[in-house]
Amino acid sequence: MTLLGCGASGGVPQIGGDDGEGWWGVCDPANPLNQRTRSSILVEGAGGGRLLVDTGPDLRTQFLTCRVAGIDAVLFTHDHADHVMGLDEIRLLNRIIGRPIEAFGTERTLAILKQRFDYAFLPSTGPIFFRPAVEPVRLKAGDSVAIAGHQVQTFSQDHAVMETLGLRIGRFAYSTDLVRLPDDSMAHLHGLDTWVVGCFQRRPHKVHANLEQVLEWVDILRPRRTVLTHMGPDLDHSWLAANLPPGVEPGHDGMVLTV
Repeated sequence: MTLLGCGASGGVPQIGGDDGEGWWGVCDPANPLNQRTRSSILVEGAGGGRLLVDTGPDLRTQFLTCRVAGIDAVLFTHDHADHVMGLDEIRLLNRIIGRPIEAFGTERTLAILKQRFDYAFLPSTGPIFFRPAVEPVRLKAGDSVAIAGHQVQTFSQDHAVMETLGLRIGRFAYSTDLVRLPDDSMAHLHGLDTWVVGCFQRRPHKVHANLEQVLEWVDILRPRRTVLTHMGPDLDHSWLAANLPPGVEPGHDGMVLTV
């Protein structure tokens, strides 16, 4: 699993700053591990193909930086802009694979994507692909479905303003954009080797889990390894590395995890 990006909606640094070079919050700009693009992952191996989770606005840069040659399918956790606005890059991925790409998501997510990117849902123009081409596949939280050769178990996450999808593949799980986990979803997270989980900041937030919440979940679930993602400018990489308990660590863009 490659952590293509581990930043929140504004990335790190955010646009702005006194000199226009970006606002870093408490993050040290001298540490390259604090440079965070918007959150997305790529899952591959174990007999399956390449599954992309979310198409954030930094997708092109992420694929080039992480040397991703193509994908076989995409799963959308929800429809917020920082998780979908790179969908246009699917056009080049269509050309590589030579066909439309299956796009998995809830009925709500796919409906909103069709409103924003209606041209991606039209019959494809392959084999040249003048526009992105996706084949929508609806699923719901709680479904277990084969995607790109991986058996994916989905579960519900409370993002306060909407439901998002978490996913588990074998002993790996990914949870981004959540502030609460329903009890039945917690049940899907026991016995993990590696859990990548969203942690926006240290103090409480209305729609995102903070550091204290994540550590409480870790105490209950006890995965072997927990990696933080979807981090804002309140979470400096070196501070996290020095202060997190054993088995919990900050992610960084380009981080590769093997389960």
